[in-house]
Amino acid sequence: MSIDNLKSSLPEYAKDLKLNLGTLTRSTELSEQQLWGTFLASAAATRNDAVFSEVADEAKEHLSDAAFDAALAAASIMAMNNVAYRAKGYLGSDYAQVKMGLRMNVISNPGVEKSDFELWSLAVSTINGCEHCSVAHDKVVRQEGLTKEQVWEAIKVAATMQGVAQAVQIESAR
Repeated sequence: MSIDNLKSSLPEYAKDLKLNLGTLTRSTELSEQQLWGTFLASAAATRNDAVFSEVADEAKEHLSDAAFDAALAAASIMAMNNVAYRAKGYLGSDYAQVKMGLRMNVISNPGVEKSDFELWSLAVSTINGCEHCSVAHDKVVRQEGLTKEQVWEAIKVAATMQGVAQAVQIESAR
């Protein structure tokens, strides 16, 4: 299994990440699609080729083709939106009413349940450090019926994937 490949590649100083991976892959807080879509979108957001490749291989066993593509779409569209929305925030109130002017049709038609796509977008937004998008996606998923525990589970996946990517990068540079 590919998550097992990641776990076995982690050095002793990243033992907590290894343990977190094991725990999170067995999570029952999220549906299988929610969990593996979060793993995949988060792995893509880390921008680490090795982490993405290992997670993508395993995610294919748990996701339909439509869900696989939607998770990648969440990672891609949030890479754009997180930059744009953070910039609007940095630039201040003078930019608050500026029209975004970027296409983001996939958000309204992702090919999976709205709550799942929004959850994946939230996970990616937390990795990318976009407070505006994180808050906005949290509001949507909560309105769609997800609990704060489910949201937090997705954030734990995102945080762990980012930590794993950091450790993998450190080891490849040693």
